[in-house]
Amino acid sequence: MTSAVATEAEAAPRIPVMVPWLGEEEAEAAAEAVRSGWVAQGPRVAEFERAFAAEVGAAHGVAVSSGTTALHLGLVALGVGAGEEVVVPSLSFIATANVARYVNAVPVFADVDVATGNLTPETITAALTPKTRAVILVHQGGVPADLDAVRALCADRGLALLEDAACAAGVRYRGAPVGVGAQVAAWSFHPRKLLTTGEGGMATTDDADVAARMRRLREHGMNVSAADRHASTKPVLEAYLETGFNYRMTDIQAAVGLVQLRKLAATVAERREIAARYQRELAGIAGLTPVADPAYGQTNYQSFWVRLDEGFPVSRDELLLRLSDAGVSARRGIMAAHMEPAYADVSTPRLPNTEALSLNSLILPVFHGMTASQQDRVIAVLKAASP
Repeated sequence: MTSAVATEAEAAPRIPVMVPWLGEEEAEAAAEAVRSGWVAQGPRVAEFERAFAAEVGAAHGVAVSSGTTALHLGLVALGVGAGEEVVVPSLSFIATANVARYVNAVPVFADVDVATGNLTPETITAALTPKTRAVILVHQGGVPADLDAVRALCADRGLALLEDAACAAGVRYRGAPVGVGAQVAAWSFHPRKLLTTGEGGMATTDDADVAARMRRLREHGMNVSAADRHASTKPVLEAYLETGFNYRMTDIQAAVGLVQLRKLAATVAERREIAARYQRELAGIAGLTPVADPAYGQTNYQSFWVRLDEGFPVSRDELLLRLSDAGVSARRGIMAAHMEPAYADVSTPRLPNTEALSLNSLILPVFHGMTASQQDRVIAVLKAASP
């Protein structure tokens, strides 16, 4: 680290890797939900479901407690069960693989495209067996996967396709939101995401029967929601049609989500401006490749990562340390689930692109209100480490 960078790091506050864009409008919306007396799943959840589904181009939205529970309900609703195989990218947060185990299915890890971090028809095909029942396709870090190609493959093979859109609010594929046309897509509203409700998630689909079943499943399998039961002026005797779960979102969270949804377009635009500046400033550094839009779509840059290739003079971990010493919070690249102890019992062939991306990439700060001077501090460390 140069002395100039060190001096600035000592004088300036630490730069976070991400900060949720929350303010008084969200606080007031949450307070209004509390004042209304209806804080559990209720009218604000229903409004948020309609608004979010419309935003992503789906007919139905089912609000739940997290992106993980949205994925879980998606697999159940698509009929994936015990002993069946589910092709998943190893390059993803571990929840993507875990949900296959939640339904007693078997996760089978596939490699990804090195540029996008996403599954492709070729990497999926290499992982297929006669036991394959479904594929979970991730839009990694907000980079859209090639939906047309993967959907066509799954349709030809009779495979269910669950789209993990946890990071993908505001992402475009061939000009349309990535949620358009999905069998089921699962979204996350964790604070690391562009749209947050603290915790929370959503499943979207065009299939009314699938949506109705997911609504039952999130609420213990009841045939009538608690909100409808409480709103009725006559006694309601509910029935429990199948074993379900408690995966509900609260009206307090939905109130925040509605405000966040109104900010989504501005959030994406700002992040794309920050990403474009990174790309301009880092262009030409040998051995360093920033993430970029694929030819068929636009990322929301939920994560802005750089890949260190052969020729870059320092390791990923050393670069993380130099950034930390300069007062910059960065993160390792996306994890590789097949390299974690939880999946040591799964026989997986080498996944060269996954392993290279996980071990040799890092995520740089991008957040609302990030200043040019903050970005300059990040860029200075990378340039000082370059050949």
